[in-house]
Amino acid sequence: MNAHAARTLGSARDVPAHMRNPEIETASRDALAALQLSRLKQVVRHAYDRVAHYRRAFDAAGVSPAAIASLDDVAHLPFTTKADLRDNYPFGLFAVPRNRLARLHASSGTTGKPTVVGYTRDDIENWAELMARSMACAGARPGDVVHNAYGYGLFTGGLGAHYGGERLGCVVVPMSGGNTEKQLVLIRDFDADVLCSTPSYALNIVEAAERDGIDLARSRLRVGLFGAEPWSEAMRAELDRRLGIKAVDVYGLSEIMGPGVAVECVEARAGLHGWEDHFLFEVIDPETGKPLPFGHTGELVITTLTKEALPMVRYRTRDITRLTADRCVCGRTHLRIMRITGRNDDMLIIRGVNVYPSQIETLLVGFRGLAPHYQLVVERAGALDSLRVEVEAADGGTSEGDRARIGAAVRHHLKSAIGVTCEVAVKQPGEVPRSQGKAVRVRDLRKVPS
Repeated sequence: MNAHAARTLGSARDVPAHMRNPEIETASRDALAALQLSRLKQVVRHAYDRVAHYRRAFDAAGVSPAAIASLDDVAHLPFTTKADLRDNYPFGLFAVPRNRLARLHASSGTTGKPTVVGYTRDDIENWAELMARSMACAGARPGDVVHNAYGYGLFTGGLGAHYGGERLGCVVVPMSGGNTEKQLVLIRDFDADVLCSTPSYALNIVEAAERDGIDLARSRLRVGLFGAEPWSEAMRAELDRRLGIKAVDVYGLSEIMGPGVAVECVEARAGLHGWEDHFLFEVIDPETGKPLPFGHTGELVITTLTKEALPMVRYRTRDITRLTADRCVCGRTHLRIMRITGRNDDMLIIRGVNVYPSQIETLLVGFRGLAPHYQLVVERAGALDSLRVEVEAADGGTSEGDRARIGAAVRHHLKSAIGVTCEVAVKQPGEVPRSQGKAVRVRDLRKVPS
């Protein structure tokens, strides 16, 4: 860590002074549960009364808002999925008329109809406040220069970080993604303290800096707020070392709010504090849909407790994780969402072995002789799927013999660690595609049967 970081991060003893709302961030578990129950009753009634989809779904399940007497009763409510958003495109799940909306965001819609999300002015206010709380938790402070390299536009990342940084009292540089050389110039010339981006794009920035002989670890940067894609502890270590920062994970979904649903604290970086005054978190068995107790791994389900325009009741995120309510060293009492290990819909089955891309990243990033860039190419040979792992040699490992030796070592490592047999293609430096935003980690070349 650079000297500037060491001076300004502080310790667990002074955290309450940096909290946006110490009373709620350190509330007892009983107080949080009481607040959640009150808000859950309100949002379930709001959704049932205002959204035809929820009314039909609740009636079909034989439940009504009046049935919510405890937090455990949420398990009786039906799930909401991304398919429900697409089936009700564009505004069918909205609980307010269009003239009460302040903003719309949407997904890219590359796999079908986009998912559209809406916000009232109060929703925007809550989002800005939660993102400010998240940024403070991650180590940002009023007066910091925040270099925001998340994409602006329909993607929620850019504006979420922008509004949160301004609410916290930071100086926000609205750079957006792309134009990496200019990113470098502004990070140095404006003395940025905080970098906001996807972790893969942060690697692109540091890689460009190193090509130009610039050591960003000696800059004022001390915190990186990284999200919008899965990333591993190995990737964190790489970003910490090469940027001289504390790399902190931030979590969110457009369907729920955007970034700022949960965030790691800079003191521990050991699970994301989920803001329980605004969201109810569950983990379920993805096969049966049954709730699982704290500590058990399953699929994360989120219910919004304060959203007006687009209430989400038991939204299935498809993210695989576990929850803990163990008290954190930072003093915050909100439960923690442990590192997300993959998504139900991203899981690959390669010759009978279940594999998540994030598992492979953990094994590749930091591997001797490799740069931290990769893609997984899935193809079908007959009745079976095959996997080709395309990785990139680090500088100095560019001869044909070097690449052959590295490839053999990677194949053996993957087979030993996760039991999958795959082809490994070791490419020259710079040959694995780079991303300006979310990294494309999997290329699925399997032909869809007609």
